[in-house]
Amino acid sequence: MRRSVCGLVLWLLGNATAPTTGYAQAGVPRRDRVRLAEAMRLADKLGDDVWPGWRHTPFPVLLVTDSVEFLIGHSEPSADFARLGYDGLLAREVRTRPRQFPPTLLATFPAVSGKPTIVIGSAERTGKSSTAWVLTLLHEHFHQWQSNRPGYYAGVAGLDLAHGDTTGQWMLDYAFPYDSAPVEQAVRGLAAALGEALDASPGAKSGTLKKVVSARDRLRGLLTAADYRYFEFQLWQEGVARFIEYAAAQAAAAGSGKPSAAFRGLGDYEPYGAAAAEARRGLRRELEHLVLGRQRRIAFYPIGAATALLLEETRPGWKRAYGERPFELAALLSGSR
Repeated sequence: MRRSVCGLVLWLLGNATAPTTGYAQAGVPRRDRVRLAEAMRLADKLGDDVWPGWRHTPFPVLLVTDSVEFLIGHSEPSADFARLGYDGLLAREVRTRPRQFPPTLLATFPAVSGKPTIVIGSAERTGKSSTAWVLTLLHEHFHQWQSNRPGYYAGVAGLDLAHGDTTGQWMLDYAFPYDSAPVEQAVRGLAAALGEALDASPGAKSGTLKKVVSARDRLRGLLTAADYRYFEFQLWQEGVARFIEYAAAQAAAAGSGKPSAAFRGLGDYEPYGAAAAEARRGLRRELEHLVLGRQRRIAFYPIGAATALLLEETRPGWKRAYGERPFELAALLSGSR
């Protein structure tokens, strides 16, 4: 289960490890280069098919290894990075510095020069297969699209949920009523309704969609206005990024062309069609076994992803509305606030 710190801030710079000394300026490891090139190929080829305007989003990546970090494709590198040169496979400039962040990190935040940057360890250090790692990188790249939108940071501040916290830690630690029995029951009811709607035949979608809206409204009636804003924010930000993993895998299977021979030859490559099918099965399992009190905010990921998938199947134009009405997702199911 993903436990990355995605999105706005969580300023990890204050928690970064001390720089490693005496490091050698070697290039990006081959396996990581191959995976990065595959993710960037998919973003370039499929970006606008998966999400309008996504293809043109800046894609800087900070790859964290055990001893050094590689900054790839950043337009404004800070002075602590040494230039390695242009990487022809990645078609981007590469720079390096001693490691500062944990090599197990999966996050997107203003890590370098205030620009939304993906900070990610290798597939081996983050416990992912090559295909899953590529899809996770696209998940994080969607966070770059979100946070590069005009007014994003002001809009997040306008949610009035930070209560004086300027680090972004509130996104993880907000005091949502996870341990309330009525709230947990309502969240599980929403998850069950979403699962039923996703399984329904096209002719039955309308009826199951109404059940989802009713379940959403029951949950909203149990929450304060601030708690519901936090819930919707997490669905909008993390849930849709999770949906992107499925949507990208599905689009890649349908028409992106074959991955490179180097990527297919990594040994743990999984075809995108199989990855998409497993993502949908996994989402259904998560909805069925969701336990709010134990999973806390991570429970919002599958609820948001399922909501996005249901919108994809029932609400043409929802992606435009998603951008026009930031920090609301479940509201788009019925068009009401």
